[in-house]
Amino acid sequence: MKAFRRFTIRIPLPADLADLDVLARNLRWVWHSATQDLFATIDPELWHACADPLRLLDEVDPARLVTLAADDDFRSRLTKVRGELESYQAAPQWFGTQQQAGADMPAGIAYFSMEFGISEVLPIYSGGLGILAGDHLKAASDLGLPLIGVGLFYRSGYFRQGLTHDGWQIERYPVNDPGLLPLELLTDDAGRPVDITVSMPGGRTLHAQVWVATVGRIPLLLLDTDVPGNDDELRSVTDRLYGGDQAHRIRQEILLGIGGVRALRVFIARTGRPEPTVFHMNEGHAGFLGAERVRELVESGLDFGSAESVVRASNIFTTHTPVPAGIDRFPRDLVSHYLDPDPGGVSRLLPGLRAAAVLELGNEDDHGVFNMAHMGFRLGQRSNGVSRLHGEVSREMFAGLWPGFDADEVPIGAITNGVHGFTWVARPWRDLIGDDEDSAAQEYSTLPASDLWRTRQTLRAGLVAEVRRRAQASGRDRAFSELELGWTAELFDPDILTIGFARRAATYKRLTLMLRDPDRLKRILTDPQRPVQLVIAGKAHPADDGGKALIQQVVRFTEDPAVRDRIVFLPDYDISMARHIYAGCDVWLNNPVRPMEACGTSGMKSALNGGLNLSILDGWWDEMADGENGWAIPSAQGVTDEPRRDDLEAQALYSLLEDSVIPLFYARDGDGLPGRWVEMVRHTLSVLGPKVLASRMVRDYTTERYVPAALEFAAAIADDYAAARDLAAYRRRVQAAWPSVTLAGIDESREPGGAPLHLTARVALGGMAADEVKVEAVLGPVGDNGDISDPAATEMTPVDGPDASGRVRFAADVHPHRSGTLGYTARVLPRHRLLAADAELGLVRYPAPAGG
Repeated sequence: MKAFRRFTIRIPLPADLADLDVLARNLRWVWHSATQDLFATIDPELWHACADPLRLLDEVDPARLVTLAADDDFRSRLTKVRGELESYQAAPQWFGTQQQAGADMPAGIAYFSMEFGISEVLPIYSGGLGILAGDHLKAASDLGLPLIGVGLFYRSGYFRQGLTHDGWQIERYPVNDPGLLPLELLTDDAGRPVDITVSMPGGRTLHAQVWVATVGRIPLLLLDTDVPGNDDELRSVTDRLYGGDQAHRIRQEILLGIGGVRALRVFIARTGRPEPTVFHMNEGHAGFLGAERVRELVESGLDFGSAESVVRASNIFTTHTPVPAGIDRFPRDLVSHYLDPDPGGVSRLLPGLRAAAVLELGNEDDHGVFNMAHMGFRLGQRSNGVSRLHGEVSREMFAGLWPGFDADEVPIGAITNGVHGFTWVARPWRDLIGDDEDSAAQEYSTLPASDLWRTRQTLRAGLVAEVRRRAQASGRDRAFSELELGWTAELFDPDILTIGFARRAATYKRLTLMLRDPDRLKRILTDPQRPVQLVIAGKAHPADDGGKALIQQVVRFTEDPAVRDRIVFLPDYDISMARHIYAGCDVWLNNPVRPMEACGTSGMKSALNGGLNLSILDGWWDEMADGENGWAIPSAQGVTDEPRRDDLEAQALYSLLEDSVIPLFYARDGDGLPGRWVEMVRHTLSVLGPKVLASRMVRDYTTERYVPAALEFAAAIADDYAAARDLAAYRRRVQAAWPSVTLAGIDESREPGGAPLHLTARVALGGMAADEVKVEAVLGPVGDNGDISDPAATEMTPVDGPDASGRVRFAADVHPHRSGTLGYTARVLPRHRLLAADAELGLVRYPAPAGG
């Protein structure tokens, strides 16, 4: 019979085991071996089945807990592990030691993201963006950053993937019960849930409660709209991740940005934590947080321009997409509807702000569209892509926001993503080298080759066992009989070269590139002397029938009796499955269309386990491939015929496998070791490993983004926001004057021999003072089209005051830095001490072309 209603109850643990609940609710157990071992001791079989401390405590036989409460050894281990957690939370870590050494560090950092992938037990993530956000929190915890995460709690999370009998993806949405998850409800003094409210059109109010997950020393605030104060439509705002139509999506992003800031303020008031001086927007989904912060300052008495200056100074924006289709773009009318202006044009959603001013933040060339990424850039003074190549792509992609500047001057930097080592490094490696990230590289560099190879064999064998288990379970779910599934007991071989490919089934990731020549792939897989086995996983978006068709194509290929024991598609790719695949695969395959992979961190996780990458030079691999940590698949970038490009790159992939990868794996010495292969594994672990860690990434964010932003914020708010007010006044003044700023001409003179070149520019400043602009002479090689390449800029200084026509002469001696045909020009830029880059305001003035 079916239950009429479900509810959650927990029987208290024996008093001597109360610390188990504390350990279970702090998600540090996800990456802390001793805590995992402690829970495994309670019931090894149940732990192996669920790897979830709270579920384990719910389902274990109560008699077993009574026994453990009387077990001196277990209680001693429990006390030790709890003490380790307390010491970990209290220690200054890297961030604290920087402060102790006198460095100016941020008082607090807020990190907003649409999804967070901490663990499979908290299923509020879909893929790379969420896993990256989860690893960011974990590394921030390990480094001691005073960071608070902000996101949404999805009652159904992202979907669980299954397959029909004929291989078509189907979606299931199991309900997340917060009572069964490592979450605590944020409450007021009376013990009532804190109520976060956001205005909705039509006089309605969106209510949200706040769940708090503890990730080591980092609190993660998750807003949840499934509360009695909302009607059915508003209760469903946080029902699914990336589900629903555009109206549903914008409500989620309004809740994340505006509601998230309000939840953060309440949490800080309740806990006494320091107010953040830096806000990090992980993608454009969180863009409304900037508008809410402006509203707070306007409400306190600041004008809009000054408030915007404060917010920009302390906002960081990270873009994760290299394609316009990946950006959230809403109809402008829809955004206006939710801003809900009153008859005077003031937004009811953001009281005190004019709706038109907020809409301008999302402007793009299509005036009917509101662009969330554009709002992120406009409200974030510091921005970045997630790999060096992605930074270059982003500067080209968003150059229109900074007209008049070459792409390499666009103020979008790059901080390459990283992955959390303690989460993704498999246990056999950690047992071998310990848990000290700083010493890991040295340990790997001196390990005997036999230990390296034996560990790789152990991990591959573990993956084979997991593949068999999951393949059998998937077959049963697809209604195959046990008789039909008998062959899966022998699926894969622990001694065969194993390649992994696991990622979203997005078109540009080219899930089916490996199938361009199916006969050749079959020969590679089934070679009698040097066989290969291939494990594939990944989800298509529920609305992406094209992606589902790609998955079905792969599934049907894997079911060919000629190859089915050498290639498998495993459905329902998640963190749990990923750990097994990253650890067990010898080679990690990635073949996106270059340069459409922003970063692609899956290959990093494989590398941390000694996997060698076989990838197109895209994302992180473009900057970190060194010829000793894997292979670069030649790219046919520039070939505009997509099928031909796919054919060319597929053939290159097959050839690399046949001529390089496979022979190297099977080239054994007298002891059965593939010596050259093992040395590539060693190089990957010891040299590449430290570069791909999230700890490196978070240190980079701290020194290159968080610290400068915190210092700019402090400068902006000092003396009753004097600098912010000054910058706002300057921006108004420069915007008004800029149409009248002109470079009336450039004069040159030079000594015999050609250097230095003395340049004088006559500049009309439109009423501004000479110290309010920056005038540069720009010199470099010039091509037939007249464009200067590899430019070198020299600042020019004023040599006299305004003449009768209001012009000021600026001069500089310019020294050519190379021979050849050179060209020069001059330009005028805004100058203010709170501007972080010359291009920040998107204003530049060049002289009119000669003869124009």
